[in-house]
Amino acid sequence: MTLYRDQGVALRTYKLGEADRIVSFITERHGKVRAVAKGVRKTRSKFGARLEPTSHVAIQLYEGRELDIVTQAESIDHFRAIRDDLDRLARAVTMLETVDQVALEREPNPALYKMLVGALRSLEEANRPLLVAGFHWKLLALEGFRPVVETCVMCEEDQDLVAFDPSEGGLLCSRHRRGTRVSPEAVELMRLILGGRLAVALEEPESPATHEVDHLATRVVEHHLERRLRSVGVLE
Repeated sequence: MTLYRDQGVALRTYKLGEADRIVSFITERHGKVRAVAKGVRKTRSKFGARLEPTSHVAIQLYEGRELDIVTQAESIDHFRAIRDDLDRLARAVTMLETVDQVALEREPNPALYKMLVGALRSLEEANRPLLVAGFHWKLLALEGFRPVVETCVMCEEDQDLVAFDPSEGGLLCSRHRRGTRVSPEAVELMRLILGGRLAVALEEPESPATHEVDHLATRVVEHHLERRLRSVGVLE
């Protein structure tokens, strides 16, 4: 078996037998990896706590046919503020679930890995209203599904944008309206996020517009995944 090292974020865990777990990671150089962590459910496990979801770790693994085997795990980011705050943890789990659905096994996607690590570090620093929405909108752009938010997706009119339709891929003017109604404030926030000014959008205080953008981002991601995000129910 081939031994390799990488850095990754634990996305999800599954019980295996009496003492083991399967851990799903998004890694920097190997894409999504599923690996067996032997004995981690025992109270005397050396690195069980380091392999819980949200953990950012340096890992050493043996490559297997279907599942790899974790042999070492050293913490890079502990994210204690996230783990100690149920609201932050729920937001983090939503991002982990999205990445778990988007990432392909053994297909390197370093940009996705870096985006998730950056989002978790930002969440650790402060629980900003638009953090999860910003992550979802930017993830859509990264995966080639960037919504059109500058003009009407049908006629390219840049004024009077009043609705968003995931099937059309962006905003719509009053003449072509369909889908979900959006306010002018929400339109401006989406333009900030997708126009390279995410840091500005993240400083916005909680408001009806931030809730609107957050809800819409989730629905658009679910549309592209063709499934509901189970963790969203916790946030709502």
